[in-house]
Amino acid sequence: MKIPIYQVDAFTQGPFTGNPAAVCLLDSWPSAVLMQQIAVENNHSETAFVVREGTAFRIRWFTTTTEIDLCGHATLAAAFILFMEKLVDGNRCLFFSASGELPVFLELDGSLSMLFPTMEAMPCKAPALLEAALGVDAQAILVARDYLVILKDEEQVAALTPSMALLAEIRDCLGVIVTAPGKNVDFVSRFFSPNAGNPEDPATGSAHCTLTPYWAKRLNKNRLQAQQLSLRGGTINCELREDGIMINGKAVLYMKGEIFV
Repeated sequence: MKIPIYQVDAFTQGPFTGNPAAVCLLDSWPSAVLMQQIAVENNHSETAFVVREGTAFRIRWFTTTTEIDLCGHATLAAAFILFMEKLVDGNRCLFFSASGELPVFLELDGSLSMLFPTMEAMPCKAPALLEAALGVDAQAILVARDYLVILKDEEQVAALTPSMALLAEIRDCLGVIVTAPGKNVDFVSRFFSPNAGNPEDPATGSAHCTLTPYWAKRLNKNRLQAQQLSLRGGTINCELREDGIMINGKAVLYMKGEIFV
């Protein structure tokens, strides 16, 4: 069996930055075991698998260790490929997913806007291990799908050198988002999920489903500019809407080929 595969850098305007994702276009679904094996072989934070369903597409995401329920950068990458290959009519692409319907819109400037569900974080009693793993004292800790850790400033976020061994012991959430006000953007963040095979994710769209409502309320504005302070970096624009979170970014093609399995 031959499977078309693409490598796309998402949430960036150039190669070697943003978050790389693999995108596999399928005629029908192979076994979950095979998709997991392909994701391991690709060795990216996520591999997206896409199958057409009528005029829409179903999407599934696999890390190197597990299937997950929502991924932003790999959805952006998949939509970028569908538009690039002219597999979509017009400027709207619709994905069916484990997290519901995810429409993606091609903007005039070439960027893509994804409407994702809101995952608002609530106050919680976080495990004592969390601050020890991060090596900082948090201003506040909240939880949605992921823990949301609020720090004082951008320098504190950038300087983090967390213990991945300790973070891996926290198993009641997918990952840990760390955030603070930004100097040149509204907020900055980093995302750690060693239990999902991603010690640090370069640019995490789904984390902004939680970051956006928090910062929209704190800054009293619905449109926000964000920067993820990973080594590769990522630029993400967000908007809090009544029907969800609009996440906007650009992507570039790095590689195109075929898998033989």
